[in-house]
Amino acid sequence: MPKEEDFPSRPSTFYNTIEATVNTQTYSTFKMGVPNAAADLPAMKTNPKFIFFTDFDGTITLQDSNDYMTDNLGYGYEKRRQGNLDTLADKITFRDSFRDMLDSVTTPFDKCTQILVDNIKLDPYFAEFYTWSLENNIPVVVLSGGMEPVIHAILKNLVGPTADKIQVVGNYVGSRDGKDINTERGWQINYRHPESGFGHDKSVELRKYSSLPASERPTMFYAGDGVSDLSAARETDLLFAKQGHDLISYCAREDVPFTVFKDWSDILSKCKAIVEGKTTTEAAAKEGYEAYKSGKAGVTVATTK
Repeated sequence: MPKEEDFPSRPSTFYNTIEATVNTQTYSTFKMGVPNAAADLPAMKTNPKFIFFTDFDGTITLQDSNDYMTDNLGYGYEKRRQGNLDTLADKITFRDSFRDMLDSVTTPFDKCTQILVDNIKLDPYFAEFYTWSLENNIPVVVLSGGMEPVIHAILKNLVGPTADKIQVVGNYVGSRDGKDINTERGWQINYRHPESGFGHDKSVELRKYSSLPASERPTMFYAGDGVSDLSAARETDLLFAKQGHDLISYCAREDVPFTVFKDWSDILSKCKAIVEGKTTTEAAAKEGYEAYKSGKAGVTVATTK
């Protein structure tokens, strides 16, 4: 664990800035100050009627950047995948499994980030969705179990200048044993919520919005694909779970309403229909389990539910 004086366990109440240099450009990991209404709910600045919260890795992108690092620079696919399965089976917390994954990566942080920038690709339909969201005052907020500087670097590369309009809430990167993060074994993940088994409990951010008075509360969407999204699964009006991924199995097992998406064209189509009043979040949320039972959700149907 990081030293308390370096990375306070309550980052929402302290200033803390970490910088990673990639291609001679500096990315600020985070700056946290004394909370106030505007700072605590930045997505509400334009009084939106809808907000789209989303996972990043494997949801906005085609690959999971952390899986990519672990599979190619760390201990490999087999051990990493077993950690995912053990998390789903409640044998280990996501926090501990994920830290173990990233601890297996010894490559300097700046090199890791550049490798990811060079290899991670965007869902081909996300740009169209994002343009539509900007035109319709629908803020996009990334809630990630990954690391903020990596996400900012990838978004800047894939989305371009408007990437800075996407709020990113994730985990941090810090020095391991006082080393320079851009040296061999020099960095480690520092969790936003180290006391939580999720490391970053996404429900904490979501509940800031869901607890607003009914007259102010926007309709909340969330898209995700895997084990890092378990804490967010119950917290929004409509959950989009990616076809063929672990989040669907979890939702079916735990009776969490959801709808299935293959790519962001599905999300765009469904959101347009809801925003235009052609359907409701309640109707859409009933579709996922039917897709699961029929085998159209891309995961193995459990013999008992």
